[in-house]
Amino acid sequence: MLGSPPIAKARVASQEHLLLDYLNRLERHRSDRRAVHIHLSGLSKQNQREQHLRIAAATFDNLVKMLQAQAFTLGNADLMVVYKAQAQDEVESSIVKLRFLFSDDQLIIDDAQKGTLCTWYDLEKEYDVLVALAQRMLAEEQARRRAEQEQAGLEMRALAKPKGAPFTPELLARVEAGLGQADLSNLMRRQAVCAIVGQSPPQPVFHELFISIADLRQTLMPNVNMNSSPWLFQQLTETLDRRVLSLLNKHDDRTLEGDISINLNVSTILSPEFMVFDDNVKAGMRGTIVLELQKVDIFADLGAYLFARDFAHDRGYRICVDGLAYSMLPFVDRERLGADLIKLIWDPSLTDEKDQKTDALRRIGVTRIILARCDTPSAIEYGHSVGITLFQGRHVEQTLMNDVRRRGIGRARPR
Repeated sequence: MLGSPPIAKARVASQEHLLLDYLNRLERHRSDRRAVHIHLSGLSKQNQREQHLRIAAATFDNLVKMLQAQAFTLGNADLMVVYKAQAQDEVESSIVKLRFLFSDDQLIIDDAQKGTLCTWYDLEKEYDVLVALAQRMLAEEQARRRAEQEQAGLEMRALAKPKGAPFTPELLARVEAGLGQADLSNLMRRQAVCAIVGQSPPQPVFHELFISIADLRQTLMPNVNMNSSPWLFQQLTETLDRRVLSLLNKHDDRTLEGDISINLNVSTILSPEFMVFDDNVKAGMRGTIVLELQKVDIFADLGAYLFARDFAHDRGYRICVDGLAYSMLPFVDRERLGADLIKLIWDPSLTDEKDQKTDALRRIGVTRIILARCDTPSAIEYGHSVGITLFQGRHVEQTLMNDVRRRGIGRARPR
């Protein structure tokens, strides 16, 4: 999969969902439990920056580590802290720190007179009230996410519009000459393909390595629309293949020890550059390397593909057909092509006539499908509903990073 321009980062972790789940599990253990809703959403915008909210949440870290409390940073910037009654003094001390941190903000100034910062709950008496509040906040956060998804879709459609001068043979020659001189290592990107089952965090299966076309265009030809000529662009990708293989052959890390995928043209698999690459790969690692091929390239010369496929399989590599929209699936028989995997591009229209489409996916084999371009939680939800467990996209990357950060903090849950 070729690189694509970034879009605005969306909030990934649903703390509202975690809060509601936590409260449900406390239903039989609500005695001696309290909660405080800290209305940081009332702060001025300049005090609601990510670093400020992170510092605010960190004031409760000691209580969390001591199993005395659990803190939730909500989508609207509020904090909800559920804690044991015996920790009341420590909680109030933490709130004093918050007041000091934001002492110049109008919210804190008003708090002295109106008590605008905190709302307190005794779970033994007000458990149902707090659960209802958590349910309402979850519904509001889901509505915010849907609005963000719609906005992201609009932005992506705007970014997809062709821009720049047409791509010509003369420009291709200049780009290829530039590629010979350019250091492409800073344009190399990694994106994980992850197994996601139920509510468990993403588990990376392999990482796709690719050159960011958007960054390449900006570096070499910022005023040229490289996609305006599919055949010239195809030739460009063949040149990029050779450069990527050259970069990997000069690796100074563990890149060639497996668990990666690379985008190649059929012709590249049969090239001398690939033979050098193959010699550098440890024999036992070839089974963990996936070669991703574009559908157009496969069907442009089916005979060449079949030859390249057999060669790759004999060496132990796996083949993935990349970039398939659902409408293309009737024309791509994975088993007859001998492909190990296919990448299906996520599109909200997949939820239309879902039963019929689910049957089609199951005929392919849902364990052989990677749902790609999963930029919102709804893509994961759809994949799970039809049995897909392999996912790739911005939402997956963000969830993965959040999980790494969360495990790095090492927060423990109170019991």
